[in-house]
Amino acid sequence: MRLGWAIEERKKQRLEALAAHAGVSGAVFLERLIDHVDTELNDRGLPTWWPEQQPPRDGELPIDSA
Repeated sequence: MRLGWAIEERKKQRLEALAAHAGVSGAVFLERLIDHVDTELNDRGLPTWWPEQQPPRDGELPIDSA
């Protein structure tokens, strides 16, 4: 499937460089990257390294860990 969005040129070049180093196409590398991210999701369905920016779900209190 063709994607209908654009990314920064340097990010695309980095993806292509990583893919070339792995010996696969950019599409295959991106698919494997997504598969890997799926293994490290938190209880909100976001990668554990993603900054918490979403408002609380219905019924949740906004508790700051600081």
